[in-house]
Amino acid sequence: MHSHNHHHHHHGSGESASKRIGWAFFLNVIFTIIEFIGGWLTNSTAIMADAVHDLGDSLSIGTAWVLNKLSDKEANNTFSYGFKRFSLLGALINGIVLTIGSVWILLEAIPRLTAPEMPQAEGMLLLSIFGIAVNGFAAYKLSDGDSLNERVLNWHLIEDVLGWVAVLIVSIVLMFKPWPILDPILSIGFTLFILFNVGRNLKETILLFLQATPDEKQVEEVRNVLVTKPEVSDLHHFHIWSLDGENSVMTAHLVLNAEVSVAQIKNLKLQLQEELATFEFAHTTIELEFADEQCRDNDKHN
Repeated sequence: MHSHNHHHHHHGSGESASKRIGWAFFLNVIFTIIEFIGGWLTNSTAIMADAVHDLGDSLSIGTAWVLNKLSDKEANNTFSYGFKRFSLLGALINGIVLTIGSVWILLEAIPRLTAPEMPQAEGMLLLSIFGIAVNGFAAYKLSDGDSLNERVLNWHLIEDVLGWVAVLIVSIVLMFKPWPILDPILSIGFTLFILFNVGRNLKETILLFLQATPDEKQVEEVRNVLVTKPEVSDLHHFHIWSLDGENSVMTAHLVLNAEVSVAQIKNLKLQLQEELATFEFAHTTIELEFADEQCRDNDKHN
């Protein structure tokens, strides 16, 4: 028994999302480059840390942009489930790049705690005003969007704006008080925040890559729906895994009782269809086996 939920996107909404994400991407990339140069010129590890953060955002946005274009493509013989899983690949690459960048910033910033170097506060101030403007504008562009992709990216950009507000405050303080240690403290704060988020996302991404069950509570709920039917005597080869963290796939073998009529089987299928609909699986495959039938996959029993 197969059921497919095909989500048809209206092309208009897909394209405008693509456009908005494209906008945010180019703004962010150009700005990240300016930031690395600015961080180097102003001798500020805080700006360098924010540049790494922005590099991560550029990667996320770039991946989201490519995926937004890909996700409208139909599944083909090579990718029979479609292109949803590419977003996991994007998340993995992004996580690795951010981790490397963050470690580099920590190696730069931690020694400065003992021998702080005074950053150039005026330059920091100018960059931070520019940063608030660019990221604020990009966040504003994406706030029209309602796709999950856009909502996640919007958070990234709002975080960036807040990061720049912190740089702005530090640069103003530095103009009046020579406390160069504020700069490495701020950059270490940024970096630990990035690493905390990256760590959480990487763990989730790797588990999905390894086809771990996305939600253990859901597994029990689905198992109950399948096993509690009077026509069903046993359940095996029961799997739920996720394509991309949002779209899940469920497969199961149900062993029927000895005396089940065709009418009962039809009824069972209808019942299952209704009850499984609430879980919103992208694909479900259910194999019905008769009581005296040997399971095809039996030697690989789980």
